[in-house]
Amino acid sequence: MKALVLSGGAGTRLRPITHTSAKQLVPVANKPVLFYGLEAIADAGITEVGIIVGETAEEIREAVGDGSRFGIDVTYIPQEQPLGLAHAVLIARDFLGDDDFVMYLGDNFIVGGITGLVDEFRRERPDAQILLTQVPNPTAFGVAELDADGLVVGLEEKPKEPKSDLALVGVYLFTPAVHEAVRSIEPSWRGELEITHALQWLIDQKRDVRSTTIRGYWKDTGNVTDMLEVNRTVLETVEPAQQGEVDEDSEIIGRVRIEPGAKVNGSRIVGPAIIGARSVISGAYVGPFTSVSDDVRIEDSEIEYSIVLRGASLAGVRRVEASLIGRDVEVTPAPRSPSAHRLVLGDHSKVQISS
Repeated sequence: MKALVLSGGAGTRLRPITHTSAKQLVPVANKPVLFYGLEAIADAGITEVGIIVGETAEEIREAVGDGSRFGIDVTYIPQEQPLGLAHAVLIARDFLGDDDFVMYLGDNFIVGGITGLVDEFRRERPDAQILLTQVPNPTAFGVAELDADGLVVGLEEKPKEPKSDLALVGVYLFTPAVHEAVRSIEPSWRGELEITHALQWLIDQKRDVRSTTIRGYWKDTGNVTDMLEVNRTVLETVEPAQQGEVDEDSEIIGRVRIEPGAKVNGSRIVGPAIIGARSVISGAYVGPFTSVSDDVRIEDSEIEYSIVLRGASLAGVRRVEASLIGRDVEVTPAPRSPSAHRLVLGDHSKVQISS
């Protein structure tokens, strides 16, 4: 069995962060989201992995390499434009051959991994198996309709009037039957080859399409709110460690991991939290559910429930929360006179200012 991991896409909902970084490499608890998926695939006993890459291919290649660090063998498959999930299957035909495979969206996060699902698929071998979960906003997802016996009878991509609240999670399992399906469908109104259409084709052909409704935690980390929520969930499992320097004037409370080379001076850190390598926390408060990446400086500032990426700095800033702060960003207080905010913002930025 092989795996096909989708790591293309522009990540428009995470702009401006994704103007300069692949959305799948934005870190959760100081580890890229994509890495959690690759680890889950390896844990399921799958070693041959094809990664679909687009504009950020070079960055993905640099981060993942040949896959040996995860115990897998990686093949990179270029996709010139993001033309849909079914298109990804289409262009991966040579890599996939006639093997069964799991398709995993690289920006999805599933607590507990996929080992149980893969084992069940190997035993039963339906033509396709999908994961579903209940969501409050089904219009934003692919939605499944089940009959009274729980069998999949219909699928629709981002419907205006959903027939259920069961959304497709970004993990799919297929036999080679899907290859005929992706060749038989037409592009949607979005100009994409939709995997929901390919699944519907299989259903219409009376093929065996099964579903599993998961009750555990799943998130599509495509926006800041969900990214912070996943970060919170992962940090709840963090193992405390103090490998950096903490002076006697500092207070460390709860599950806090301080990486090698980090320095904490005259500060209070309340876990769960991670302080990355070579970061400096001075005269500051770092609150729960905060991930501070490597080479960050936080001085005379307060921050919690946030993600701070590599090389950023916060100095003299009071009360930052629920924020995603990009690489090499500088956050400082505005001058007291004149009473005004001075902003330099990239395209698609979002700013909330206290009055």
